[in-house]
Amino acid sequence: MNRRPLLWFAVCFVAGCASGARLSGAGAALAAGGVAVAALALVLSGRLTRKLAAVCVVGFVLAAGERMWADARNVTGLLDVLRAAEAQGADAALAIEASGTVVSVVEIDGDRASFELAVDAASVAGFGSPRQLGGERMLVQLRLEEQPQQEVAAAWRRGDVVDVKGQLAQPAGPANRGGFDYRRYLSSQNIHWLIQATGTGAIDIAPGPPWTAAALLGRVDAVRAWLAARLSSMYPGMQAGYMQGLVLGITDDLDPSLMQQFARLGLTHILAISGLHVAVFLYALGLILRLCRMTRERLLLTLVFAVPFYVLLSGASPSVVRAGVMGMLGLLAARMHKLKDGLHILAAAAVIMLACNPFYLENVSFQLSFIVTLGLILGVPPVRRAMPDWKRGKALLDLIAVSVVAQAVSFPVSIYYFNQFHLLSLPANLLLVPFISFIIMPLGGAALFIHMAWPAGGKLLAWASVYANDWTFWLVDQLAKADLFRTIWATPPLWWIAAWYGALALLFRALPVRQLPVSPEQEPELEHGNPAAGRENSELETQPLQELSSVHRTGGLIAVGKSSGGFTGFPSASSAKALLFPGSLFSAILLLLTLLFFAYYPDLFDRDGRVHVLDIGQGDAIYVRTPEGKHLLIDGGGTVSFRKAGEEWRVRKDPFEVGKKVIAPLLMKRGVHQLDLLIVSHLDSDHIKGLKAVMDSIPVKGLLWNGSIKHSPDAEELLAYAVQHEIPLYRAEAGQEWEMGKGTKLTVLWPPAVVHAERSSISNMEIKEIEEQNEASVVLYLTMRNYTFLLTGDIGFETEERLLALMDENPVLYAACCAKVDVLKVAHHGSRYSTAANWLERWHPLSAAISAGATNSYGHPHGDVLERLKAAGTEVRRTDQDGEIEYRAALEMLQVRTMNKGN
Repeated sequence: MNRRPLLWFAVCFVAGCASGARLSGAGAALAAGGVAVAALALVLSGRLTRKLAAVCVVGFVLAAGERMWADARNVTGLLDVLRAAEAQGADAALAIEASGTVVSVVEIDGDRASFELAVDAASVAGFGSPRQLGGERMLVQLRLEEQPQQEVAAAWRRGDVVDVKGQLAQPAGPANRGGFDYRRYLSSQNIHWLIQATGTGAIDIAPGPPWTAAALLGRVDAVRAWLAARLSSMYPGMQAGYMQGLVLGITDDLDPSLMQQFARLGLTHILAISGLHVAVFLYALGLILRLCRMTRERLLLTLVFAVPFYVLLSGASPSVVRAGVMGMLGLLAARMHKLKDGLHILAAAAVIMLACNPFYLENVSFQLSFIVTLGLILGVPPVRRAMPDWKRGKALLDLIAVSVVAQAVSFPVSIYYFNQFHLLSLPANLLLVPFISFIIMPLGGAALFIHMAWPAGGKLLAWASVYANDWTFWLVDQLAKADLFRTIWATPPLWWIAAWYGALALLFRALPVRQLPVSPEQEPELEHGNPAAGRENSELETQPLQELSSVHRTGGLIAVGKSSGGFTGFPSASSAKALLFPGSLFSAILLLLTLLFFAYYPDLFDRDGRVHVLDIGQGDAIYVRTPEGKHLLIDGGGTVSFRKAGEEWRVRKDPFEVGKKVIAPLLMKRGVHQLDLLIVSHLDSDHIKGLKAVMDSIPVKGLLWNGSIKHSPDAEELLAYAVQHEIPLYRAEAGQEWEMGKGTKLTVLWPPAVVHAERSSISNMEIKEIEEQNEASVVLYLTMRNYTFLLTGDIGFETEERLLALMDENPVLYAACCAKVDVLKVAHHGSRYSTAANWLERWHPLSAAISAGATNSYGHPHGDVLERLKAAGTEVRRTDQDGEIEYRAALEMLQVRTMNKGN
């Protein structure tokens, strides 16, 4: 430990930062005490010097203190306004006039423009005189009224001075358990308010002082935009956005479907400017400087000063900042002839970045960048030493080692945040990463550079990569379509992630070293000991940033290994132990397999049933997990579009779609590997528009619907998708029973059965066209662990009366129905013309769930309905106020919990 003091200081610094973020003041103090005790134990055991122990403890305390200080300062200057807004809830409408400076790129997408504003002064209606806020950041969201306003907003730059009038609103918190917390995300960027305005007339804007930091960054933005325009002129269609992301890190124009395919295969790191991009940039610039006959010392110093410009030009994301800091530190160390340890450089980069901004720790890009880099440094050498030594295939083996380690190290973080892993990700990375990184990206960069002086030459060079891009897109599309190899993982607990990395470290240490025969000339040296071998190993440990071929002598064998790219790895002695004690290797593999099984089946022994009424705004989506582990989804929400003809300019590149952005991610986070039954209550868009995205993400074994058609794009697309993907379609008819496991039964109450209908094939069904679908909604009666749920779609008074009469006329057909229900899903979002008094009298529901949007324009739920439910003695919960409503059918009782998003 004493040989890498900066590494252990960085470990304690990161741990301190995490403690300050997660724990209270007392908890952080207790954690600091634990670190001090551990350091003392290491000192007494002789493994740590007193000086290093003291430095590590101080690092932990400083990092924890800095994070808690940053959290204490990360508050709004409008605390009284915040309390008033929280009291008013979603209906809060606070007029604001604010003045400040634009401090981010102005992003324009369809009919929306947005930018961050450093607010100097603000006046909130009803809260007295203007406040001086000292540059507090707020996010301005501007709704554009006409297409020419896009050009007006496009002319705005970072550094401009702004006066804006609009409505002040809080960012939305999580509405569903495990859902995206937009409020927390913006809070990590010191943003606590949204200013929502309409039309460019709500903003007065003028150029600001020319030499402020924002104005200088605005010039960098202009250069990036100019370079992006050059790339767009050289590449056709969606290749323009792809090359902008690949060369410049600009993903604004990247096709969302292409991005989704890359994400599905775990290839998005290619589009994130990182260490490889910085390395290629430094290599190209260094080559040019060498051609100018620059001395080594001046060349290294020039490269050091060039790195920050490239970091700014490529967007300064956490991954590129990490790579830039490491590059600068490495170049400075080489300049001073002290380039020795990649771990020290990585540790220094982590400390520098967290010291500058402790909120980096919660950034996914930051986490992946450092974890993968650390994993490569530690994991590649032992993996490579365990592989054969092919002289002709050496580069391929190096690539395989790097790809395998990168996949293993990034796996837990990937499933924690994205909940999916494609089994073809490894071959996709092996094929595409070197091809894109060493051919496409350099071609794009060179074409951009040449185009500045010789446009025709730049286009000619770009033309060479156009066909390569077409091949790339085709291959990505084919691999991404292989759904058989796509796996879904529930979000694992943090202890599981820690256990995975512990098991991975054990595996790296236990890997054997490949064996080579020993020549007769070497045997005497190995028998009597060779001092040169010790010097050789010592030299390897002090020069890991250079490519070294080393000979590790262990026992009577010689192990030839390569330390690639500054990767020191684990001591080779551990590999020798693995030869003598193969059990450690077996134990590591067994532990990893056990962890994989637990992560893939986290609720294998959970025997409670659950009904989740999801908060998706104005619409319905109900997820059911039975005690036997079956998964059902009833409806999939959707936003109804009221866009008129001729307003195509309003369409956004990646518009919000509830199935893609909310429902599918939530189901994946909960480990839903497949939907055993997808139920469509009826074909209105606010119940089905999100289902295509769900079926794209999660396999569906069968679809139950009301047996009708409706001439609307959403309905036709949904049914056509099911037919094309060979998803069995079942018509819902009164009296049908679906056994979902022991004690779990789904009974269809409505619509009535069709006489002589052939259920074996949809082609033999009589399918009616119904434009007004509400009264044709599928009504379901769910029994689970002796608890009952009545799910009513959007039926109204008419169907309620007809269903009650039908139940009285056909007691045998409806024998499954009991006298009352435990939970009623209130029909039609709480419409005034549903949930009649006699309906409630028939069922006597103990609890009712209403799915309605917080800001819907229909007045749902209506006061009359709420009064009728109150008179019936029914406890009411609403997604617009409570967020997701979860009913848990346990053995002892029916439990309920909500998000309480209003609190």
